[in-house]
Amino acid sequence: MRPAGLVAGTVLDEIAAFIQPGVTTRQIDNFAAERIRSYDAKSAFLGYRKFPCHTCLSVNDAVVHGIASERELKFGDIVSVDVGVVYQGFIGDTARTVAVGGCGVAAQRLLDVTEQSLQLGIAQATPGNRVLDISLAVQRYVEQNGFSVVREFVGHGVGRTMHEEPQVPNFDEGKKNSPRLKPGMTIAIEPMVNVGRPDVKILKDGWTVVTQDGSLSAHFEHTVLVTDGAPEILTWAKKPSALKPA
Repeated sequence: MRPAGLVAGTVLDEIAAFIQPGVTTRQIDNFAAERIRSYDAKSAFLGYRKFPCHTCLSVNDAVVHGIASERELKFGDIVSVDVGVVYQGFIGDTARTVAVGGCGVAAQRLLDVTEQSLQLGIAQATPGNRVLDISLAVQRYVEQNGFSVVREFVGHGVGRTMHEEPQVPNFDEGKKNSPRLKPGMTIAIEPMVNVGRPDVKILKDGWTVVTQDGSLSAHFEHTVLVTDGAPEILTWAKKPSALKPA
C-alpha cells in the first residue's frame, strides 16, 4: 500500500502543477494517463463500473466523478482532481481541489476548510477509535465554518480493490456500533464539502455529481494507514529514488 500510495500522490502533484487556465479537462486526463503509465501503474478508475476516464475531474459545482471533456478551465475555477492507481496489486486513492491560476477569497476559504477537515479526520484514525470519531471531526469543523457535508458519498476502506469495508462517512450517521479502527487497516478519508446545501444530483452522463443549488464544492482525500500510534498518510508524494518514471 505504501508504494501504491506514493505513486498516486506523486501523480496528483504532477497533475496539479499541469493545471492552468486554457487547458481542457480532456488534456488533463490525457496527461494523467501518461504520468500513471510512466510509473508502471494503471488507472484504478478507467473501466471501473464502465467509468470512461483515467481520473475524476470535477469543476466548480461538481462534487465528484466528473468526466473529462473539451471544457477549457478558466482563471478562478476550482477543479477537484481524484486519482486512483493500481500499482503492484494495490490501490492508492487521493484527491485535491486545485484553484486554476488563483481563485476568490470565498472559494479559497472553502478549499482551506475542506483540507483542514481532512487533516482533523485523519488525526482521529488511531487504534481504539471508531470510524465515527473521524466522521464527527470532519462534520463539526465543516459546519462550524458555515459549510455543509455531502451525505450521499463517503470514504471507504481501500486495499486490493477500490471500495472495501468499512465505509467512512463525513457525518454522524446515527449508528451505535461504528466500526472500531485497528492497526493495519487502510482507509480513504475524503471530505466532500459544499458552500451551500449538502444536496447533490447526478447529471445525465450518469457520473458527474453536482450540487443541487449550484454552489461550489471541494473534495480532498488521502489513503491512510492505521498504525499502533499516529496515523500514516500513504498518499503524500515524497519522491524517493526508488520511484522513477520509466
